[in-house]
Amino acid sequence: MRPLLATLTLSAAALLAIPGVALGTLSEVGLTTAQLAATTPAQPAPSCPANPCLAVSRTTGFQVKVGPQRDLLTVPRNGTIVAWTITLGNPNKTQIAFFNANEGGPASAGIAVLRGGPKLTFRLLAQSPVVPLQPYFGMAAQFPLATTIPVVKGNIIALTVPTWAPALALGFGNDTSWRASRAAAKCTDTTTQTTHTTISSVIEYTCLYRTARLTYSATLVSTP
Repeated sequence: MRPLLATLTLSAAALLAIPGVALGTLSEVGLTTAQLAATTPAQPAPSCPANPCLAVSRTTGFQVKVGPQRDLLTVPRNGTIVAWTITLGNPNKTQIAFFNANEGGPASAGIAVLRGGPKLTFRLLAQSPVVPLQPYFGMAAQFPLATTIPVVKGNIIALTVPTWAPALALGFGNDTSWRASRAAAKCTDTTTQTTHTTISSVIEYTCLYRTARLTYSATLVSTP
């Protein structure tokens, strides 16, 4: 992975200076304890351009578990999401052309804020704008939010991918899994549009995918 895209990166001081964001604790939602302990926290490398080159496509999803750690994308305290970061693989021209032709167009993504309910249902509370991803292939890119998103403890930060995103790391054990907003009978259908984009709507996140990890996180400024 090339270094974090400097033009999109906000320092901690800049994040805390965003108008309307009260001074508080800065943290990253979506990283493991080991990642947070590293001098330079980094996501695992996404699969592309290796073979297989697998991508997240046409769905909204979030990481459920990474090894013994659960709820990585669950907001730990009340606060505000001020930015999100995604680590992208670097697919080759043939792979890009395939995904563009079969998954609705050029790579793109945004984040969504969910509230869990019974029987694997989740309500969409808020979402960020969707951004194009191809200019940042092979990088870890951070996208500051022009309009920050208030969250409360227990909310879940999901990744919404209306087309496709090379942001899927492979090769983990069965104790690593992520969940998507697809119906039970459609877990292998990656071309039907299933993104969760209507605010206040409730959708079942039935499909659970093991041995893979979504490579994104969100920056939280918690309420003092």
